[in-house]
Parts: sequence; C-alpha cells; structure tokens
Amino acid sequence: MDDGQPRTIEVSAGPVRALLGPTASGKSTLALRIVEAQARAGLATEVVAVDAFTVYRGMDVGTAKPDGATRARVPHHLVDVLDPSEELTVVRFRDLAREAIAAVHARGAMALLVGGSGLYWRAVVDDLSFPPTDPDVRRAVEERHSGDADAAHAELAERDPVAAADIGARNLRRLVRALEVIELTGRRFSDWDDAWRRYESVYPDLDVALLDPPDEELRASIDARAVAMLDAGLIDEVRRLREAPRSRTAAAAIGYAEAEAVLEGRAAREDLARTVAQRTWRYARRQRSWFRADPRCVATAADEVLSGWAGA
Repeated sequence: MDDGQPRTIEVSAGPVRALLGPTASGKSTLALRIVEAQARAGLATEVVAVDAFTVYRGMDVGTAKPDGATRARVPHHLVDVLDPSEELTVVRFRDLAREAIAAVHARGAMALLVGGSGLYWRAVVDDLSFPPTDPDVRRAVEERHSGDADAAHAELAERDPVAAADIGARNLRRLVRALEVIELTGRRFSDWDDAWRRYESVYPDLDVALLDPPDEELRASIDARAVAMLDAGLIDEVRRLREAPRSRTAAAAIGYAEAEAVLEGRAAREDLARTVAQRTWRYARRQRSWFRADPRCVATAADEVLSGWAGA
C-alpha cells in the first residue's frame, strides 16, 4: 500500500512515449486515437496520466478526467488513486508513475505518458534531485513573511542570490520553498539545480511529441472547456468535496478554488467561467514555458503524431 513515503523504484527499460502540451490542447483525444490505432496494429499501449489532479477521486469535472467508458476502452494509470485529503508531492508522484510504467512494461505493453505538468513530467523521466521538505519549517517561513513576496525575495537574495535571480520577486510559493530548503539542509537552493539543467532521461527508449496550438486556438479551447465544466456540474462537485478535508494540492486545483469562492459568496456565479478560463490561460502559458525549455519537446501537429505513432 502506498504510504506517501519515497521508495526506490527500479526504472524499467521498455519503450516510453510522451504526449505533452498545455491544458486543452487536445492531448487526451489524440492519446485515445493513438492507443486504438496501435491496438489495430497489434501493439498494446497503456496511458499513464502526468497530472497533479486526476489522481484524486471525486475530482472529475474540474480535471476533465477520462470517464469510465473511456477508461474501459483504454487502460489509464494514475487516475483515481488518492483521496482529496492526501497531499501529493512531486517525489510521491514520481514513484507512483515509475511504478505504473514498470507494471505496463511487465505486461509487454508500451507506456504512453499524457499530460501537461512540466514539473511532474521531468520528475518521472529525468534523474532529478529533490531536496527534503518539512511542513513546520515551511509554515514558519510563510509566517515570517506574511504573504509578502518582496520580503521573501529580499531574504533569499541575501542567502542565495542565484536562486533569487532565477525565481524572481513574484513567485511567493517558490521563494518560500527555497528558504525552506536552505533552513533544512544548510545548502543553497540553487545547489540542487544542476540536474535540472540537463535533459537526460532515465528511460533509454523515450519518444516525445508536443502539442502546442496557436494562441487563438488554445484560448478558444480553454474558454469552451471552462463553460463545459460549469454545464457538467462543477459547482455541485465542489459542494460535495466540501464535506471532507482536502489537501492543499487538491484545494488549489484550477476551477475548484474559483467554485469555492462562489459557494462562499466571495465571487459571482456568472463570472465563474470567465475567471476559470483566465486562470487556465495563465497556467497554460507556464506549461508552455516548461516544455519549450526542454529540447526533447518539439511541437508537432496532431495528425503527424498520429501517423508517426499509429503502428510504430
């Protein structure tokens, strides 16, 4: 049983493909077409979701999670594996994903990673170092700066100027994390970054495709998805989720925090689709930054990906 602790997972040597891209770029639909085309060619392929939120049970509408019928057609892994009360760290996700990939390979199938989280993607496929974390130390750092990113940045600039320059003065969460690591380890946060500057996968047989639609196309898709979430019952889903505790990761998911504000009377329901779409677009821009920095991620048209992978 998974207890949330880091484990030593042997990296399997079978083929791994990755279909990456910002949210609403069409990854899930294309992944199904690829898996089914490969099945017709006699090749077994299983999807491993690289997503911070589809792991949570009951968070279905807001995560655009594949429904039961889809998962019956195509095996999906790392979907509905945690309760929303459970915290998901990057290291925990890495271990779960590598375990799932090894199980896929043990069945003689190909693993198809599908997702938009650049951080989780790199954690799974690259040999990265992750400094320790401690909630009490992090809380103390947060309380020391009381939400003031400028103050946190000033402290980090004194203790680790390289990290301060890399992170900038606006990303409070990342600034707090850097200060937490310094206090826990006595090492500069930037000292942990060497492996991040290399793009060397632990999987020797890795093939990557990136979906990166033009801005207008992606924004239209994001807007349509936000409206569809509301029509599918996002508010009701969040109302049900409020009945039990949620981890910080689960509570911060796009759409859920905004719907929570509506239920608490802090935001208007008629503005919900717009605010969800706006936050999603900001997130999509960050996703693009992750992938465009990775030399393995080359933007490819969906039809070209399908034709290249359908029977290979």
